[in-house]
Amino acid sequence: MRRVLIITYYWPPAGSSGVQRWLKFVKYLREFGWEPVVYTANNPEVAALDESLSNDIPEGVEVIKRNVPEPYKLYKLITGNRGKKIGVGFTSGTSKNGLLNRLAIWIRGNFFIPDARMFWIAPSARYLSKYLINNPVDIIITTGPPHSLHLIGLKLKRRFNIPWIADFRDPWTEIYFYKDLKLTGIADRINHYLEKKVLKNSNLNVVVSKSMADAFINIGAKRVEIVSNGFDHSDYHFSAAVDDKFFSIVHVGTIPPGSNSNSFWGAVSKMAKKNDEFNQRLRIQFVGEIDSSVVDSLKANNLLDKVELIGYKPHSEIPSFQKSAQVLLVLAPRASKEILTGKIFEYLAANRPIIAIGPIGGDLDKLLIETEAGIMLPSDSQTEIYEGLKWFWDGYKSGWSSFNPKNINKYSRKELTRRMSELMLELINP
Repeated sequence: MRRVLIITYYWPPAGSSGVQRWLKFVKYLREFGWEPVVYTANNPEVAALDESLSNDIPEGVEVIKRNVPEPYKLYKLITGNRGKKIGVGFTSGTSKNGLLNRLAIWIRGNFFIPDARMFWIAPSARYLSKYLINNPVDIIITTGPPHSLHLIGLKLKRRFNIPWIADFRDPWTEIYFYKDLKLTGIADRINHYLEKKVLKNSNLNVVVSKSMADAFINIGAKRVEIVSNGFDHSDYHFSAAVDDKFFSIVHVGTIPPGSNSNSFWGAVSKMAKKNDEFNQRLRIQFVGEIDSSVVDSLKANNLLDKVELIGYKPHSEIPSFQKSAQVLLVLAPRASKEILTGKIFEYLAANRPIIAIGPIGGDLDKLLIETEAGIMLPSDSQTEIYEGLKWFWDGYKSGWSSFNPKNINKYSRKELTRRMSELMLELINP
């Protein structure tokens, strides 16, 4: 059986969204003739732990864990954030000292390039170089963020000339919080230089959306292929009761500050004021961590009494929340048309209507049109959101009689693993 070395920062028992993509690939790779070897962090800085995810690791898979120098621990000590998670991209921390928090973000952006895991690059390259001499593999895959891991792949490619795939779950310099890092001109140029170096030296760059592919091609990537995120059928093979007494809007996952939409909460509040039945039946549920700006918006729009803040739950429990919702909510970053997280595809598997707030014409908008699973509404237009809400309310009142999604099965994790396997075979058998 062919062997593939997968270098990933996120791995069970880490419970962040970054775990899902390659955990599911590893789950199915053996079915397509590949034996995975996973190299990962022994002490990652993650938002939560989820032991249930370990159930998806096939028996006998070799997992190599090595410690990572974690400067975030020092950040927490300096800013008084001990015991709290680091915000997305280091930009949504809740420091007791705002000045220290802003200073920490500036230091992160200008001294930790491309990210705070840069100190793992050299020791990982040394360790894996020794490992590969006695344990050869047919192909190497790095997945980011953190994009430091691609620089490990670059070093191994130069030494061994083993085919290398750089897998991008999110963009690098086009990520929606990149400008919030307060980069100097020098730091910005270094990031772009490293990004281009990876894109031009990897044998293949894999991305999750068409917009990301187009952006990387414009930068000068040698070859780019799209393998989207997806859902695992085995997680959704059960029935769940939907309580028709309530119009439940459910959001699963984290909400960073750049994704909150005051216009959405304003439209919900307006509808509640104008429609007494909507007001009586409305329930809003958050499963996962949300930024304080969301709570502020809910309070400003008098919606807190409709809200249930559930917090983080193990992934094994997530499908039940999704399948029992009347409507599933997506709050996408306002300036990012290329974001297609794994959560979106799990929403598809749950087979519940999706209301998405974010940029029109982006990859998520096109996915919803293709699957007829929901509607995308602009985050800055309360009027359009309000009209969209009325459509969802009418659908609820009719028992969702016209809701019939399509073209969903191609996004199953098993089919996506088949596609990834085909790309891997092409590289070793050109």
